[in-house]
Amino acid sequence: LGLFRTAEKMGFQWLKIINKDPRLDGMDDLSGTEIPLHYIFKLASHAIHLVVFYERSGNYLWHGPLRLKRHMDRKFVPFWKLHFGRYPGAYEKPELLLVSIDDLKVQIPKNPSSFLEEMSQSRFLECRYREARAFIQLYPDDASLDAVEFRKRAKSLLHLAALTLDSLGVKFWLSSGTCLGWYRQCNVIPHSKDVDLGVFIRDYKADIIPAFQKAGLPLKHKFGKVEDSLELSFQGEDDVKLDIFFFYEEDDHIWNGGTQAKSGKKFKYFFPKFTLCWTEFVELKVRVPCETLQYIEANYGPDWKIPVKMWDWKSSPSNVQYNGVWPVDEWDDVIQIY
Repeated sequence: LGLFRTAEKMGFQWLKIINKDPRLDGMDDLSGTEIPLHYIFKLASHAIHLVVFYERSGNYLWHGPLRLKRHMDRKFVPFWKLHFGRYPGAYEKPELLLVSIDDLKVQIPKNPSSFLEEMSQSRFLECRYREARAFIQLYPDDASLDAVEFRKRAKSLLHLAALTLDSLGVKFWLSSGTCLGWYRQCNVIPHSKDVDLGVFIRDYKADIIPAFQKAGLPLKHKFGKVEDSLELSFQGEDDVKLDIFFFYEEDDHIWNGGTQAKSGKKFKYFFPKFTLCWTEFVELKVRVPCETLQYIEANYGPDWKIPVKMWDWKSSPSNVQYNGVWPVDEWDDVIQIY
């Protein structure tokens, strides 16, 4: 309050933008508590845009979108010029440095360039809690001990995978069933039996396999090669496996490959082009395709809302296409099972 009084004394007018607190808007609660997201101070033709960051449970910082309520003065400032905070965003907690600028003591990120780089790819998608609640009313959650245990193991496997890939600087996102679980029910699908991640092949690093092995996740199989249809699978504890699918970018689509070990048959899964956003899933800040619905519909078809227990990766997906057979003389290289 002192800030606003001082600002008014100096001749500033100000605008406060509030919205629902997503930290309270979980599966159990639609509390509707509102929090300040943005403040805009105006003096003559100058504006100061203050974006409020909040700490979230995945140990990251979040800011909300700049959205005007109906009654607000749309001409208060030229809003189209305010790029920062137009969409919700997620950031790592920066280390701050106290510096003196024009005799003013202010804090800045210790590593400004990495903060600015984050800014360009900070867009954040909230989990669809309302739809997830509706889904669980239609299809009550599996509360069996097996399901609870699997979710716990899947969560710790995902956290370990994130730690490992982050340490290598490899960008990844939730893919396949893990992405569907996030989008449809804000949780791991209990009958899925694995954790699925996507990585663009341009981000592939040879250290991935040794890094996972060092983290206690041995390689279970390696299909394909860097030039074509690469896919890695690591063995987590108690039968939960981690599948990493590598995605190849073409002019008008993106695809990943599949291989049937016993026959050497190849399959191709087509996706419309997508970009990456952040979300929070099982207390982890993690990427998902921003165009999530198109991504999921490509993979699971229009009936993705209906749970399917019997899923065949070779024939069930809507976007699968037979892609020939690996030449037999390459099998030792492109079909490795441990």
